[in-house]
Amino acid sequence: MTLFLQRIIDGLQNGAIYSVVAIPMVLIFKATTLINFAQGELAMIGAFFAFVFAVQAFSMNIILATILAMVIAALLGMGIERTMLRSFDPTDHLPVVLITLGVFYIVNAFAGDIWNYQAQANVPNLLYDLPLIGDWMQGRSSFFTSETNKLGLRIQHDSVGLVGALLIMLSALHVILNRTKMGLAFRGVSSNTEASRLVGIRVGRILSFGWGLACAFGALGAILVAPRITLQPNMMLTVLVYALAAAAFGGLDSVGGAALGGFVVGLLNSVILGYISDVDRLSSLTAAPLLFPVVLLLVVLWFKPTGLFGTKSVERV
Repeated sequence: MTLFLQRIIDGLQNGAIYSVVAIPMVLIFKATTLINFAQGELAMIGAFFAFVFAVQAFSMNIILATILAMVIAALLGMGIERTMLRSFDPTDHLPVVLITLGVFYIVNAFAGDIWNYQAQANVPNLLYDLPLIGDWMQGRSSFFTSETNKLGLRIQHDSVGLVGALLIMLSALHVILNRTKMGLAFRGVSSNTEASRLVGIRVGRILSFGWGLACAFGALGAILVAPRITLQPNMMLTVLVYALAAAAFGGLDSVGGAALGGFVVGLLNSVILGYISDVDRLSSLTAAPLLFPVVLLLVVLWFKPTGLFGTKSVERV
């Protein structure tokens, strides 16, 4: 029972990471109805910008460095949408998907050339400087240790802080999408592009806003998880596969569904692969940890393509 509970806790801790990365993917999908394969790399470069501002060059406070990195990531995303994607027909997804794949390789090579592919040391933890979460985390080695409870369970303090940051992120997105003009226009464009254009909404500008918002929150997610998964150019590759499975499970156009899907994917991955590794004949499967999210993604696309909370498409005939 102790092992089972610990695997559940570990799965939820990993699920918080997948949720933080899945949410920006959903924002892009809501705006363009396609998967941005460069999302992870754009988030990674945002984390490196924050690292440069806070450690390598300017010794800024990590909160200020994070804000500047989010702004730069947003401008980068808006620039990509404006210069590379806007000229293409939005209903023709193949050119746009190929462009995002090209951006993926360009950004990865750019980061590798500048910072090389080794993990960076002295990566600051943004959670320690957040007003409420940081005050609670200071001086704690863990929130719940194996020495302080009879079951021997362990919950890492930064995992609890990451869940708190995830809730703050969801609240901020809710306010932006439901209480601002740009957010309401973004929801209109994501619902019906042609109707939005007919009522006077500048669709191109709103799409740029969506890309900027996704890249900004993607950079924030990468900055939050970098101390746990190490900061290096390939840091988001594995996480992105899990995040894609999480977004598909919860619904590719549902922000809350993506957050919930991240926890579900983390939980199932920890429990299922944990018990598979205990079986000698199947222990070799643990050498391929990406097998589970790929299988889950295929199952979701086969039985429920819209996910749990995704919007069902209605077509006139």
